[in-house]
Amino acid sequence: MPWNKWIIVAAFVCAAAGCRAPTGQLPQAPSPIAPSLAPPPAVPVYRIDTERSQLRLLVYRSGPLARLGHDHVILAHGLAGWIAHPEKPGEASFYLQIPVDDFVVDDPQARAEAGPDFAEAVDDDAKAGTRHNMLSAATLDAVLHPLIEISGNAFAGAETDMHATVNVRVAGHDSTQVVPFRLRRSPGGLTASAEFPLRQTDLGLTPFSVMMGALRVEDQMQVTLSLVASAR
Repeated sequence: MPWNKWIIVAAFVCAAAGCRAPTGQLPQAPSPIAPSLAPPPAVPVYRIDTERSQLRLLVYRSGPLARLGHDHVILAHGLAGWIAHPEKPGEASFYLQIPVDDFVVDDPQARAEAGPDFAEAVDDDAKAGTRHNMLSAATLDAVLHPLIEISGNAFAGAETDMHATVNVRVAGHDSTQVVPFRLRRSPGGLTASAEFPLRQTDLGLTPFSVMMGALRVEDQMQVTLSLVASAR
């Protein structure tokens, strides 16, 4: 194919895949509500510190035309909720909510920290287009489902190497996942961290794709969760 036709194809694919911000704005999602699941009574409760907690997603491109897209780092800092931690770690429970409108796509510092797969710079139009597609009705459906909610109450293992069975509600879909956790106590607080692969289809989501899958988002993403909670 002549080089000028390749340019036309590349421009079309990038526009379709969100490499440019679409015209118009996505309708604004409703403001996040207060945590809807109350912690159990008579148990020490630690509240999630929104400013110091973070969710990070590493999302990868795929397909025969993957070179025309980008791998993405997606961050969320607006986490809220609680961890109930009695004397027996196996009886711990937690609730976490994440406003999807809080997601930040391809922060330069976050990309630099994520490693060589994310060394390529992503321009503002590509970031805006990716965010628009992510929040659209076909993916996270931010207008109707402004929150991702995660809850769990079945823990197994030692505090430094635990597994929790959790319920995840995203875009109106409920799923059950088994997630590795590390818990640490400190005076007046807790920290919890987790790092694991997760398939979008396991959450009931359809990975974004264009041109019959020639350029698509890889089903499996890498999740890193860091929670800081304090007794209040």
